[in-house]
Amino acid sequence: MQGQIDRILISQDRIAERVKELAGQITAEHSANGGEITIVPIMTGAMIFASDLIRQIPIAMKIGLMMVSSYPGRSMESRGSQMLNSQVGEIAGRHVLVLDDILDSGGTLNMVVPALREKGAASVKSCVLLRKDRATARAVRVDYVGFEIPDAFVVGYGLDYNDYYRNLPDIVTLKGQKP
Repeated sequence: MQGQIDRILISQDRIAERVKELAGQITAEHSANGGEITIVPIMTGAMIFASDLIRQIPIAMKIGLMMVSSYPGRSMESRGSQMLNSQVGEIAGRHVLVLDDILDSGGTLNMVVPALREKGAASVKSCVLLRKDRATARAVRVDYVGFEIPDAFVVGYGLDYNDYYRNLPDIVTLKGQKP
């Protein structure tokens, strides 16, 4: 696996620092909203990001889960988002924060955010760890962005290729991919 890594795009130390900053922003904003939130990570890519982030948000929270697929199997380009499973619980009247690993096509957030609003959420905000430098990603409204990255295929820190590489602590590019 290590032999297939081209370069480290974002180190684990930079990730940890930025996650702490995001947690501070989210805490400050939601403390003003009564101090309670429902976090909805998009599985499975956002699981590591969500785990690190929620441990640094010291306000009352519930956690729901949504499973969405955009990159089936060995695909390196989004094939469109498909909802696979949703277990968000009762969110009517609650403030909801959707967590996703990466924003590239916008399909996931464009599907998930309206679906949560339809369930009666008081507010729905979004937080992505990574936003790719492409027109489709820039066109989607996001409340919190961890890092802006080049339009490259990346893995690590929860992001995968064919279900591998999620366990890497850094965000990396693979050999033979665009910079």
